[in-house]
Amino acid sequence: MQVIDAPRYRLGFTGEWLTAALLLIGTLLVGLLIVRELRVAPDAATSPEPAPSSATAVPADAVSVPTLMVGGSHEIKVGDRAADALKQLVSPVTLVKQTAERGPIGAREIRLYQLAGTQFIVVFEPFERKGELRVAAIYLQ
Repeated sequence: MQVIDAPRYRLGFTGEWLTAALLLIGTLLVGLLIVRELRVAPDAATSPEPAPSSATAVPADAVSVPTLMVGGSHEIKVGDRAADALKQLVSPVTLVKQTAERGPIGAREIRLYQLAGTQFIVVFEPFERKGELRVAAIYLQ
């Protein structure tokens, strides 16, 4: 019994050189693109973005916290509804300053409060378009 292999298609000499040349050209092009990207800084990295307008209302030395205990038993957390958070700000807490501005999604309120010599800032803004105001950030000074 004799086994006969099927004839295989083989690229000719010119086909092999053409394939090798295309792979070499492709490799060189990818290398040139990488070098160009490394040498030229993107526009986004070179041009400083303007600071958000809330930067003027929130001092640079303020520390962001996820939760704030007010009066021992009252708690405000990031993500709480504004109406619920305002109910937690009881009598000894005094509103010092309130700023309203336009945020990326909607109206934003930045409120500065004082409690027993400590100032804190609560930022209210919607988390979705046409959504209700929520606590977006809490800062201590």
